[in-house]
This record gives sequence, structure tokens and C-alpha cells, in this order.
Amino acid sequence: MVARLGATSGQLIILVTPDTDTALDTETEVRFYAPDDLPVLTFPDWETLPYDHFSAHQDITSARLATLYELPTTETGVLVLPVSTLLQRLVPVDFVNSQSLVLEVGARFDIETQRQRLASAGYRGTDTVSEHGEFAIRGSLVDIFPMGAANPVRIDLFDDEVDSLRIFDADTQRTVSNTRSVRILPARETPLDKAGVGRFREAWHRAFDVDVRGCQIYQDVSAGFAPQGIEYYLPMFFDETATLFDYLPADAVFVLHADVAAAAGHHVEEVGRRYESLRHDVERPILPPDALFLSRRNLDERLKPFSRIRLDPETSRRRHRVDFGSKPLPTLDANHRARDPAARLRTFIANTSARVLLTAETAGRKVHLDDFLRRERMVGTDIADFAAFAKTDTALAVTVAGIEQGAWFDDIAVVSETQIFGHRSEAAVEKARRRAIDPDLVIKNLIELTPGAPVVHIDHGVGRYRGLVTLQMDDHDVEFLLIEYADEAKLYVPVTALHLVSRYAGANEETAPLHRLGSDQWAKAKRRAAEQARDVAAELLDIYARRKAARSFAFQEPDDDYQRFVEQFPFEATPDQDAAIETVIQDLTNLQSTDRLICGDVGFGKTEVAMRAAFLAVASGRQVAVLAPTTLLAQQHHETFSDRFS
Repeated sequence: MVARLGATSGQLIILVTPDTDTALDTETEVRFYAPDDLPVLTFPDWETLPYDHFSAHQDITSARLATLYELPTTETGVLVLPVSTLLQRLVPVDFVNSQSLVLEVGARFDIETQRQRLASAGYRGTDTVSEHGEFAIRGSLVDIFPMGAANPVRIDLFDDEVDSLRIFDADTQRTVSNTRSVRILPARETPLDKAGVGRFREAWHRAFDVDVRGCQIYQDVSAGFAPQGIEYYLPMFFDETATLFDYLPADAVFVLHADVAAAAGHHVEEVGRRYESLRHDVERPILPPDALFLSRRNLDERLKPFSRIRLDPETSRRRHRVDFGSKPLPTLDANHRARDPAARLRTFIANTSARVLLTAETAGRKVHLDDFLRRERMVGTDIADFAAFAKTDTALAVTVAGIEQGAWFDDIAVVSETQIFGHRSEAAVEKARRRAIDPDLVIKNLIELTPGAPVVHIDHGVGRYRGLVTLQMDDHDVEFLLIEYADEAKLYVPVTALHLVSRYAGANEETAPLHRLGSDQWAKAKRRAAEQARDVAAELLDIYARRKAARSFAFQEPDDDYQRFVEQFPFEATPDQDAAIETVIQDLTNLQSTDRLICGDVGFGKTEVAMRAAFLAVASGRQVAVLAPTTLLAQQHHETFSDRFS
């Protein structure tokens, strides 16, 4: 319905959900059904607790700034956001545009001036850009990862002139395309230029009666730094703040989820509780809720001028039913224990006049879905997306789309893999998370950790263990592991979640990295490691495939000379040694190339295994290289081999 309204109404449709997860799911679904040319925007929540000491992830800030830049000129399309974001007070409407920089080929670019401008806009100088809000200067090359952009841009200078602008991949550092111009948005919603810092200092002294020498927030901002949690001081950087309503056209239409009102009330109450709990900290004073968020009454008043559609199933049943052309799908889940696991899906496809489109969450899941259909003697045609399927007459097709619920129209039925295979249970997810940690690195006892030791959290990366702390949660004392990350960010891990933390396995603990909490640095490191593992696996697969296909020399079967040689061995071989010897002999007498490594402690039969193999090689008239201690060779086998070895 929302996709259709956005495509046909000529108005901006604002879809408000009760929480962030629903907003993400709904955005995916709207994009799935919407035409390619329909703008679909999202305005995410900071995803931090009210008054938290953490800042939003750079990617979240990037998405927010991109939307704030586009909204004032957007008249049609769809905007999806959680109600918590709708309650936030925002930067003035002209802020993002006024703080943006447009670079074009041929423009003047003074490195030192632009370095200062980027720093005041919130960009961080690094050696190599890898995430939003970073820049790197290397001679006449300047790399910037602009907020709101999918990829960073490389500025190639000729003297003080922009010679070329190249979009490149942050992981590979390779050029993707060339461009004539690029827009660089500010890196954060709080300006740290001279004027912004001045307004902050004045507002601080008006709002708080505290000794600023003990307030790290004040000291950091005064020095031009953005401390963690600076978002909750946003009103102090501006003479007047705005709300999302100030960014919208007058004819915008709000579509409100049934649970939005309750979620808004819960959020307002949570802000109030957090404020009462944290307001007495003189080292980190905080602003009252009204300065940062709209109240429930304010929200209702702001909504009144706009057209509104409320998605309320109970009201629809009592008063009237709006028919959007769709009906509920029947139960289609596969029963893998049955003789015909796909019986329900097969019956549905056979009995419906609608063409069926099956969706898989990822390309990997699509392979799994294709295999399932093939085993059940059903063939689904690969299709790019819903729009492409709507233009064809294909009866059964498969595409990649991250939707969980399908829809049954008169002419098309959309069935997600979740409706066939079900949800992955929380227990299975947790089991997979546990398996992701090397058992040898699992911390079985807290005594194994010393303060300052590097540890790895499976979700946040490498930090430093700072000991155990006790915090009060719901009137109960709870023990937490305290892990410190870059910029003195702290993560509290309940001792019941110890399985998420493992020891650092690097070669030198002194040089262990320190990841930034809330960034995607750790995710990228894991992704690169996985890619390298796949590369190694592919290389090994190629090597072993060629080895399997190759034909080698088959040595002669052991004869009487070999048996006499074996009898001269002064010790009795262990069962493991006998098994290793027999296996090596089988390798050597086979046309298949040999690929075996015999390992063991000193004096436990490796040399004997090697010498028996060498005997077979020499007896077969072949050259042989034996890697073994030369003293043992001389002592044990010199006399036996003296007449055979040259």
C-alpha cells in the first residue's frame, strides 16, 4: 500500500514504525515493491540509550545527514522512520546544506585550508580511509569518505587545482569510476567550527552551574573534539533547533503503525527515567528531556496539520475493512520429515491462478532455496526483482529480497523463504555464535585474565580488559566484565555472556589493536579475514584437485630386502607408528601423488618411518630426499645403507 501510494499519489509518504527493527524490515519491503524510480528514504534512530555516553555509528550518522540534505527538496516518495526519531529535535533546516562542500574538477583546492575545513566539519584524519567521516592526505592525493556517499572519493591535485575525482572501493582501494563533481556533507550533526564551539560554551554556562574544569565534555568541545555522546548536547550548538516536521512538504501524508502511539509513550517515559537517574552527575550534566525530544502532546499537535492513515487492525474490523487487493497466504512451511516435504507449497502452486515469486534473503540462501526446489522437482526461474517479475509471464520464479512476509494478490503471490523454512531459532543463532569462537581461546575462568590484557568481543572487536565491576540493575547487583575500547569507550559485558569474549590470539599482546566501539572497523576486519580464508580455500582446492588428477610413480611393493631391513630396527614400533608406516607405504605404492606429513615428538618414530620410505624409494631405483636429524641417520642406518646410498 505504501509503495503504491508513493508511486501514484504525487506526495511524500511518511511511514512511522514503533521501533528500529520494524523500520528496517518495512524499508526493505517498500523498496521491494516500489518502482525503481521511486525515492525511498530512511531516517534512522541513533540506536543509543537516551543520554548515553556512546555516539551513533558513523554509518547511521551518514544516513541521517544524507536524508536531512535531501528532504527539503523532496516532494514525492517514501520516508521510513521509527517514532523515536520523529520525537527528536534536529539541526536547523539550512544547516546541512550550508555546511556542505561541492568539489568539481578544475576547482581550486588548498590542502592546508581544506584540511582545517574538514576537521571543523567533523572529519577525522587517518592514514587510509575505511569508513564514513575519514580523510587521508598523501602528497597530491586526498582521499575523503563523504557522509551520505556509498564510496570514498580520491582527489588528484595538479598543484592547487583538482585534476580528477575518482570514486574508489574502501576495501580494495581500487578506482570504481570517475566523476566530475562530488558533494561533501558535514561529518556530524554538531558543528565544531569556531562559531559552533562559541555557542556551545555560552549555552553551557547558561544551562549548568558546575565547575567546567571537571567536565570532560566541555573541555573536549572547547578543544575542537567531539566526545562520545555529544548528540545529547545538540541544542547547545544552535540558537534554535528544528524537528522533522520542519523538513516536510505541507501535503505530506503520514502512515502510522498501530503500535506507534504506545511506542511514543514508552520512549518519552524512558527518557524521563534516564534523566532522573543521570541528572545529578556534576561531571557530566545533561539537558532536560524537553530540550531534546518532543512530548506526546507536542507530537500530536505537530501531526494535526498533516493527512494521516492509521494502520489499526482492530479498528478496521470494528468499522470498515480497506481492501488492498491482498489476502493472507496459507501455511506453506516445508516438513522435512515427511515423504513429500514441499507438499503444501506444491499444492498451493498447483491450485492458485496467481504466478508465484519466491524470495531468499541473500544470494547464499537463494542457492539453498534452489537446491530445495530441485530436490522437489520444481524449477524456479531466476529473476532480478519484483518489478521484473511483474513484467513477465513466468509461473514460478526466485529472487533475492530480504523480506519475511509474502503477499497473495489475484495475479501474483510472493512467498518468502521464512514462510517455507521458518525462522532460525534463537538457540541455533546462539549456538552458531558460540561456534564462532576458537575453543582454545575461550575464557573458562576469569583468573585467566589480567587487567590491561587484550580481549576480543565477537561483536565489537579487540579491547582491553579492565576488571570486574558491579552495577545495580533492577535493584539487583550484577557483575560485569569491563572492556575498554578506543577513545576510552567502555563496554560492560555480563559474566553470563562470557562466551562472547575470548582471549586475544595475536603474536604480541603489546601491539594488539584497539578497535573503536560503534564503528564498522571490526566488521570489516572479519569480512576481510573471511575473504582471505575463502581465497586460501580456493587455492588449496585448486592444488588438491590438480594433485588428485595427476599421476605419479608407483614404488615397488615391499620385498624380502625390506623385511630384513625392518628387522634391524632395535625397538618395537607402537600401534601409531605401525599405522603411519603402513599408510606411507600405501601412498608410495599408489599412482596417486603422495601428500602426507608425519609429526611427533623427538624419538617417537618419525625417522624410522622416513627411513622405511627411503628404503622403498632406493629399492625402486629412485632418488630420494629424507628430512631427518643427520646424527640419527648416521647412528641407526649408516651400515645398512652404506652399500645402497651414494
